[in-house]
Amino acid sequence: MPVVAIFVLQTLAAFLSRLIPVVAPAMAAEFGWDGSSIGYLTAGNAWGALIILLVGSGVLRQLGGTRMLQLVLFLGALSMALFLAPSLALALVACFIMGMSTGVASPAGSEVLQRFSPAGMRNLIFSIKQAGVPLGGMLAGLLVPFVVLVAGWRVALLVCALLVILPTALTWRLSPRIDRRTPPATAPAGASKPTRRGALRALSAPLASLTHSRSLMQMAIVGSLFAIAQSVWFTFSVIYLIDRLGYSLALAGAMYAVMQVGGVLGRVILGWLSDRWQSARLTLSMVAVISAITTVLLGYTTTAWPWWAVVCLAFVAGASAASWNGVQIAEVARHSPADQIAETSAGSAIIVSVMNIVAPAAIALFVAATGRYDLAFVGAGVCTLLVLVFLPREER
Repeated sequence: MPVVAIFVLQTLAAFLSRLIPVVAPAMAAEFGWDGSSIGYLTAGNAWGALIILLVGSGVLRQLGGTRMLQLVLFLGALSMALFLAPSLALALVACFIMGMSTGVASPAGSEVLQRFSPAGMRNLIFSIKQAGVPLGGMLAGLLVPFVVLVAGWRVALLVCALLVILPTALTWRLSPRIDRRTPPATAPAGASKPTRRGALRALSAPLASLTHSRSLMQMAIVGSLFAIAQSVWFTFSVIYLIDRLGYSLALAGAMYAVMQVGGVLGRVILGWLSDRWQSARLTLSMVAVISAITTVLLGYTTTAWPWWAVVCLAFVAGASAASWNGVQIAEVARHSPADQIAETSAGSAIIVSVMNIVAPAAIALFVAATGRYDLAFVGAGVCTLLVLVFLPREER
């Protein structure tokens, strides 16, 4: 039951973040927003994940991983009401709140599964949890366009909110049985009060942990570079297909769902290949090249391309540009000191989260200024190839 509960909650957290690029084109068309505004909304979502990752660890220990994830999912579902106002600022606030569930999902799920997973099945169970991420995106890509087409985007938001609230409520009673809560520490008499410098030191600890070795920082940078191409596919693929290729929202959403299917399969296959080849460097190098090629090709698709060719491109992108996470996270843990794995994992996630903020916003600004998606996507592909420069050498 802990595995089932975490898998469900992980899928719902991914669904909350992945539905934004799918439902936003319909909102933008009605409110008169520019298509590039979706990049700002996605950046707002990443801000929510980053902030909760920085300041939420203490609350997570006190409430328990499952309970905190449930609470932020409820809050994210309720925040969808802010989308009803024709205000980009309120939409950004909603995206920020929804993004908090993404930031909580990984540490909360890892904390629970680390205790309940049998040693001989730990990698498999963690892979099942991570498969919930593209599964949530696949659900968004298939469900949201259909409801928008049938009943409009406002009803689609209501359906999405209920889809998050009801399964989360079903897991509510499991939390006391599977969470490990740490009561807040009480300061001894005469102890000094926390200082601003101490608080800043606590916040910077995950980033400072990456300085234990050069390879740790390199792997964190590798993750941030991979996040650029991933941002293109997750944030701009739907609006690009609608604006430039004339796809319907339903067809663009189906393509988005196919990309997520590729992500489900790709995460498992790349992890297996990395173990089989005994070389994460070789696996990530191959993924970087394929990610760059698919991202550049997306910018050069035209109306002359048959729909099945675009779908194939999306599937390959899902299996590469959206599937590097598992191998990269495992490599960060492998290069970490044994007593610093939690800190280095959080530090790497912070750097990736920063790129998830910067990349969509930068691409949105570039497209708004030039109208050139193709050049933006070429730039993203070139940045992804820098992975080949930063990958640490492997010791045989």
